[in-house]
Amino acid sequence: MLGFTKKSPPQSSMNSSSEDGSDKKFKDGRIFHEETVTGVPHDDGFIPPTEKELKRLMLKIDLRVIPYIAILYLCSFLDRVNIGNAKVAGLTEDIDITDDQYNWALSLFFIGYILFEVPSNLMLKVVGPCIWIPLIMVVWGTIMALMSLCTNGPSLMAARFFLGVAESGLYPAAIFYLSKWYTKRQQAFRIALFYSSSTLSGAFGGVLAYGIQHMDGIHGLRGWQWIFIIEAIPTIFFGILTYFVLPDYPDKTSFLNEREREIIVRRIKLDVGAATETHFSWYQVLQAFLDWKVYLFAFSYICGAICVYSLAMFMPSIVQGMGYTSRLEAQLMSAPPYVFAFVATILNGYSTDKIGERGFHLAGVGFLASIGYVLLLTLQGYGSVATYIAAIITTTFAFATNPPMASFFSNNFGGETKRSVAYAIVLTIGNAGGAISGHIYRADDAPHYLRGHKICLGLMLGGAALALLIKYLLYRENKRRDNLTPEQYRIECERREPCDKHPDFRYIL
Repeated sequence: MLGFTKKSPPQSSMNSSSEDGSDKKFKDGRIFHEETVTGVPHDDGFIPPTEKELKRLMLKIDLRVIPYIAILYLCSFLDRVNIGNAKVAGLTEDIDITDDQYNWALSLFFIGYILFEVPSNLMLKVVGPCIWIPLIMVVWGTIMALMSLCTNGPSLMAARFFLGVAESGLYPAAIFYLSKWYTKRQQAFRIALFYSSSTLSGAFGGVLAYGIQHMDGIHGLRGWQWIFIIEAIPTIFFGILTYFVLPDYPDKTSFLNEREREIIVRRIKLDVGAATETHFSWYQVLQAFLDWKVYLFAFSYICGAICVYSLAMFMPSIVQGMGYTSRLEAQLMSAPPYVFAFVATILNGYSTDKIGERGFHLAGVGFLASIGYVLLLTLQGYGSVATYIAAIITTTFAFATNPPMASFFSNNFGGETKRSVAYAIVLTIGNAGGAISGHIYRADDAPHYLRGHKICLGLMLGGAALALLIKYLLYRENKRRDNLTPEQYRIECERREPCDKHPDFRYIL
């Protein structure tokens, strides 16, 4: 549940209430004010929405915001991993790039991503999503198209670096943007809906690359060049369209009427509870860098990110090593695992929000993905069908870790500036996994890639264990705050810009 502002310091966390007795209590003893009860007027004259009105409003927002964010993220993920399809289509042979240079090209994307993620999120707060997101999309779409002109290893590595710089702003911007529209208990499912587009990009990318490869030789261009050119077009198109279509923040958008804007703004304000800081603050920037939660979330995230990115970039090569040796066949057979991942990602996100739990959902799918890696290691020699099924299991549950992971850290930071910077730090460190992932599956380990599977198995188990540790530590902190004395409560309330350290803030577990 959420952390709401209390009207007076609690005497006991299990029986506290306001002096007028109007507060509603959750089972764990925290307070839900009467102002949230539908149909009851506020002192300022605002009438909260009825259940029917709220459902209709949320559906209106869902239909406008989520599909569009999903399309943008599909473009992003497709553009960052299509180099794997380009490799199978003959990229490395045509430009005479060494295996080490190719792996560094994969890594340099994420180095650029890492270096510019925090500055990008600060720019998002300054200029707003309706300007920043279109700008970076047009830039990275242009870079993607120009990658078709690469003639050697250094030019490909440089292009990938700047592609990462441009793309670095989208995912943290999307997470922060959703937090401005949806309450904490609504975010995991919405994250699942837009993140699942990344699994579709894996399926769609393989099928698309299969079709584009048939253009090999048209206008003197090779198949891999057409992959970069064709897949850049939607990015540039939707980047331009975003400026006109994507709603701004709820308090500014013309997409909602005055009544609807007030409902959403009040819901989000109530949802953040005691963490009411909305101004830009360098102090909050510093606090984000000093918060232990940031680094535990980041290390858990990086474990899963290495596995997800290595699968996404090397799936065609892994499938090729299973016996599907034709380039066209490998492109096509790399698609089905992502279809299963798409379904699992959405279901896990829905369950995460429905139950209101994060840590077990993250650890659970992490352990299931680990089973897939064990099967990939032990079923070698039992035929391509057995290892292909193992790859489906691995991909399905590895991708399904993202909705509980993203909502886990996005729910547990307060203060707008601190939350924005904390998101970016977690994702920056986490996306360092992308830089590492380019070196997990190496050409000299083909065709079975056993070393890569072993590394990913250990990382997936480590990420799941960290999720359980974070859950326990946050549970312990919630209990400590529940049992503060009035004097302790007063002292903690008097901190400078406490954000999520306010004693009334409760962490989502």
